[in-house]
Amino acid sequence: MSTRRQFLVGAGAALTGMAAAGRASGRLVPSGNPVDPLRIAGSGMDGLEKPLVVSTWNHGVPANAAAFEILSRGGRALDAVETGVRVCEADPSIRSVGYGGLPDREGHVTLDACIMDEKGHAGSVAFLQNIMHPISVARKVMEETPHVMLVGEGARRFAVESGFPEEDLLTESSREAWQQWLQKADYQPWAPQSDPSLQPAHDTISMLAIDRNGNLSGSCTTSGLAFKMHGRVGDSPIIGASLFVDNEVGGACATGVGEEVMKTVGSFLIVELMRQGMTPQAACREGVRRIVARNPKAGELQVGYLAIDRHGRTGAYAIQPGFQFAVQSKSGAELIDAAHWDF
Repeated sequence: MSTRRQFLVGAGAALTGMAAAGRASGRLVPSGNPVDPLRIAGSGMDGLEKPLVVSTWNHGVPANAAAFEILSRGGRALDAVETGVRVCEADPSIRSVGYGGLPDREGHVTLDACIMDEKGHAGSVAFLQNIMHPISVARKVMEETPHVMLVGEGARRFAVESGFPEEDLLTESSREAWQQWLQKADYQPWAPQSDPSLQPAHDTISMLAIDRNGNLSGSCTTSGLAFKMHGRVGDSPIIGASLFVDNEVGGACATGVGEEVMKTVGSFLIVELMRQGMTPQAACREGVRRIVARNPKAGELQVGYLAIDRHGRTGAYAIQPGFQFAVQSKSGAELIDAAHWDF
């Protein structure tokens, strides 16, 4: 596969090694070749300058910019990943996150989010309604309660008591899309690449950052699969599924059909594989391989993984083509097509 890279802000040589992470297809090792490129440093750079932020999809570009403002001033990675994804939560043009997210089949916008810091602390909310910034509520859960997750009405009450305003998150354009969907009520957890008009139905934003002190944090936030059953919760608020951070090793995050990520505890798996010596790229590919190996219908689904290790090396891999991830360091910003499985 030939990877298309779109430079957004003067990305320099410090980022060029990351493009190699997107040039491989599912079959990375030629037949008979004894060298496994997944076991060598071909998915990033040793000692990439810090700070660094990476996130999923093209809406990760403005999110990264907001996060990097904090990182460039010497701020904490945790503050960066919260601030970054809030940009997407407040953008009504992003149909899969926060305000403007596509509703469930009953017309309700329900939000999921989680956050994790360098100390292993975590917080999350699920099935949250009428609150624009679930990521900030998740951080409040982490820092101000003895719990990790709050859901539904309890999460909403906690948010209101914590000072978050209630507001209608269903925009007119999302309402129209839902009413149009009701005419056929054809539920597609993932739209094929041939129908790009439906792609926004699944593109969560997940973000990982490493700050000047070498500390890692991550965040994930979404309105979930469009037109899902009322009450459905995916991987996005599940620590270990959509997101996992271990400051001694690295972090990983996910996007796509959350049910498949949950069944393989994908982000935790990827971090553990990095602990065992795999590069971030190799670990992301193995995470995808686990899904493909156990699900005969994997070719009809999309899951994308993104990872960063404590040295600043990155990796990304998806089941299908089309998954992009955004990167920003002091050398610039870049949007990269991830490698994907070769069926």
